[in-house]
Amino acid sequence: MTLQKVQKKETNHHPHEKNGSQHLGLGDIFADVFKKHPKSDSEKVFIAGTTYTTPKEGDIASSWTRPFLFSRVFFALAITYFLLLACTYIFSNSNTIPGLMVIGSFTMPFSVLVLFFEINAPRNISFFDVLKMFFIGGVAALVATLILYDLIPVGKLNYFNAFLVGVIEETGKMVIVALFIVALKPKYILNGLLIGAAVGAGFASFESLGYAFNYSLEAAAVFKNLHFAGDTMLSIIFSRGWQSIGGHVVWAAISGAALMIAKGSDSKLKMRHIFTGRFLSLFIIPIGLHFLWDCPWNPLPQIAFKQILLIIVVWIVIFSLINKGLRQISGKEPAKA
Repeated sequence: MTLQKVQKKETNHHPHEKNGSQHLGLGDIFADVFKKHPKSDSEKVFIAGTTYTTPKEGDIASSWTRPFLFSRVFFALAITYFLLLACTYIFSNSNTIPGLMVIGSFTMPFSVLVLFFEINAPRNISFFDVLKMFFIGGVAALVATLILYDLIPVGKLNYFNAFLVGVIEETGKMVIVALFIVALKPKYILNGLLIGAAVGAGFASFESLGYAFNYSLEAAAVFKNLHFAGDTMLSIIFSRGWQSIGGHVVWAAISGAALMIAKGSDSKLKMRHIFTGRFLSLFIIPIGLHFLWDCPWNPLPQIAFKQILLIIVVWIVIFSLINKGLRQISGKEPAKA
């Protein structure tokens, strides 16, 4: 009787099945967040992707469990942020301002990245590789984007220039994602989602950090008011933080999945895959979402209606790609679209 209860409890940690393959819904994302997990569960997540811990293909479906660690990472970073906030504002310690900006800018993108790491059911990419893609890939994507901006100058954000921004930034990130796919030689759609999310999270984190820094400096210079400059910094960190769940992280994740779908069963990603309809039909989604995010159309700005709507839309796409990836590893669907 006791053994049956234990087995039942373990089974509850797995996503439910649909049409014979595992299916991840919104409820599965949060189902295990508020459950108590032993330390060993967290350790199993972080040691995934090594030579010794990558499961065999036949064991992927049975060994994968619902995500939960991303919430712990978020709370750990959030606590760190509020402690730095206390140091800065309660104890008037300006030495903690850089840390406040860094942790505040990194908290949400990095937490979403950990979610994608947990969703990567094949568990064939190590956390060390994820960190490399986050830091090196994220900054490399910024460099690629800046190169494209030098080649294609963009002025004030009207509708046309907003479209150019979408093309430039999504292309810059996609190029770096493609390079990591070539280097890591992944096989699965879920791998593409993770690689894209890692590059996108790094891009988002460093970009938000730059905005927090620059806007606070501008506020201090223009208004000659350090308190207002601090409020500006906190406002930028907060707004870009919650909005990042529907921004660069998931846009780049879609691009990564699109590259893997275009690659199909081929052993290596090649230039010709980027010009296929399978890739372009998906790559237009992050470009379009980025365009809508930046364009002047902005109904009900007081409640961030546009941003909330676009976040909902992009996560519908993400869940569709996640479940396409789960069908792939269950043998119910090939990598091709």
